[in-house]
Amino acid sequence: MPRRQLLIEIPALGMIDRSHGGIGRQLAEALRSAISRGELAAGERVPSTRVLAESLGISRGTVTEAYEQLIAEGCLDAQPGSSTRVAATLHPPPAAPQSRPVSDAGGMQSPPGSAARYVEIAEHLAPLPPVPFSVAVPEGAVALDDHWRRLNNRVRGSPAAAPGGYSDAKGLLSLREAIADYLRKARAVRCGPENIVVTEGTQQGLYLAARVLLSPGDAAWAEDPAYPGLTAVLAERGIEVRRIAVDGHGFNVASALETCPAARAAFVTPSHQYPMGMPLSMPRRLALIEWARKSGGWIVEDDYDSELRYAGQPFPAMQGMESSRVIYLGTFSKVLAPSLRLGYIVAPDCLVKAFVGARALMGRGSPLTEQHVIAAYMKEGYFETHIRRIRNIYAERRQALIDALRFELPELRIQPADQGMHIVVWLPDGFDDVTVAQAAATAGIALRALSPMCSGNLKLSGLMLGFGGFTSDQLHDGVRRLRGILEKNGDFSE
Repeated sequence: MPRRQLLIEIPALGMIDRSHGGIGRQLAEALRSAISRGELAAGERVPSTRVLAESLGISRGTVTEAYEQLIAEGCLDAQPGSSTRVAATLHPPPAAPQSRPVSDAGGMQSPPGSAARYVEIAEHLAPLPPVPFSVAVPEGAVALDDHWRRLNNRVRGSPAAAPGGYSDAKGLLSLREAIADYLRKARAVRCGPENIVVTEGTQQGLYLAARVLLSPGDAAWAEDPAYPGLTAVLAERGIEVRRIAVDGHGFNVASALETCPAARAAFVTPSHQYPMGMPLSMPRRLALIEWARKSGGWIVEDDYDSELRYAGQPFPAMQGMESSRVIYLGTFSKVLAPSLRLGYIVAPDCLVKAFVGARALMGRGSPLTEQHVIAAYMKEGYFETHIRRIRNIYAERRQALIDALRFELPELRIQPADQGMHIVVWLPDGFDDVTVAQAAATAGIALRALSPMCSGNLKLSGLMLGFGGFTSDQLHDGVRRLRGILEKNGDFSE
């Protein structure tokens, strides 16, 4: 076959960029693509290494390297004393059935049915942009301090932080020791380092708790409204979720027992109900613990921001009242930074190994460098100092937001709460919170609508406004812009 014809049959070879390295790899990819598209048929002869090298202006050794790679992959056959050919056993892929649905974008096939569920989860859990009133934006005065930066530099330069073998799925021992010491003192949690399993945050902790405690078809209680990440986890696990509406005292245990007495677990946020803000009252804490003891059920205590209480001391954890039936979840996201992706589980002795096994299936541990830094930060006393510092700053910003709302938007009712990094405001009748949140996003401010966090049985229309990462001026400006949005989206006359 003439040389020109051989080269015409491999048009992809013209794509090789000689200005970059890896020419042999580019050549192999070009030949592989030509074969997969049928431009070179099974059994067809390819140019000799000498002819192709001369035609492309590259070394013969480079062509030989590409051919050897394709021979090893089974794309080409080379017999001693014979020419190199496209493997005779290669067949073109079967054509897709015409009846299969095709999306509008680029003719791509539609994703499998299960993908739609994950698309919805991704939309619910997508972070808001770092503008008012996004939650958990640790910038400016509340960012990590010079002590953190110094320890970070010190740890990264030490042999302990160098890449090595697999780490303990439970997490770094020194960090687990520091967490246990802190929790015993600050949260009245009864634990030792042997009860701690380091996670990538509360979301992973909820997922692990659902896998360890429950089987598909089991019933569980969840608050209403609730964190969308929790309800998504339970639905994914195939759990029969019974949503229990919260009131001024938090999770209603009596209603839960009446609605679903066969529940195997209760997922609650006792210190600061998410998203409403009220704590779980002591009588209801005792009632929930009594249920767990009598029924053999489990309580999953999500303690996501208990350090940030602005009136008095943080509420003690439920786990300290009943350590054998409570799985305690904590995170560093709110008080340090979400990007660290570090949290922890405090598991009862009988469940520690189960949680370690479930954690190992999701990955063999969290990044060690960050664990070393946080361990040092806690053991040297900087963590508690940092919390005291940011608590004062957040208290000032919270009050600035409340003052701005009372001045600019007295029509909105503020949900009472004295803790956390956000407040909830209730919209007047006739306003749809999802529509308002969408309009706010277009106007450059970030709001969470409350209604998507509710079950179909609960009708609420409110907004979550975060204040942690923004100055008083930014918060006041955001409230003025929110008023403009509300005036454009409904009857806002007093």
